[in-house]
Amino acid sequence: MNRFIEWISQPWPWYVAGPMIGLTVPALLILGNKTFGISSSLRHICAACVPAGIPFFSYNWKKEVWNLLFVLGTAIGGFIAMNFLANPDTIVISEATQSDLAALGITDFSALLPADIFSWSNLFTAKGLLFFVVGGFLVGFGTRYAGGCTSGHAIMGISSLQWPSLVATIFFMIGGFLMTHVLLEPLMKLVGF
Repeated sequence: MNRFIEWISQPWPWYVAGPMIGLTVPALLILGNKTFGISSSLRHICAACVPAGIPFFSYNWKKEVWNLLFVLGTAIGGFIAMNFLANPDTIVISEATQSDLAALGITDFSALLPADIFSWSNLFTAKGLLFFVVGGFLVGFGTRYAGGCTSGHAIMGISSLQWPSLVATIFFMIGGFLMTHVLLEPLMKLVGF
């Protein structure tokens, strides 16, 4: 059992994790005629909790319970992985990336997310407002505007040859590059880094 825990707590190589993610698409299609995506689960939760009358939430959300269970399983799996299967080794980040981030004032690489930005102490500061509130709004808006999230478009949409998913994924990537190479430094200076 110890060897299994040791094996499963190590990072999996791309040639194992990639095909497993890729095989999710045909498995969902073949086994249940379902499509993969996470952002739609928020709509299902709202449809279940919000009283009827709002057209966007007026549909039979009970047919999508499988999606809610998938998200619940993802959350439970993440909890188990972080609390019982976490790799004790320091997260490996390239020296060039560490140097670039240090120039922006981000130096704490001890966790999955940099604590210089993502910590409870930053929640009610300018950093928190920008990265949690404004960033969260932009992610939500972009997901709704694009008709889905990166997992839905990039994994499911492209593999089923959907043109809108290819376009959305291209713009997700362009947005990521713009943020990283153009907007991040001025935003960091704006909030006091």
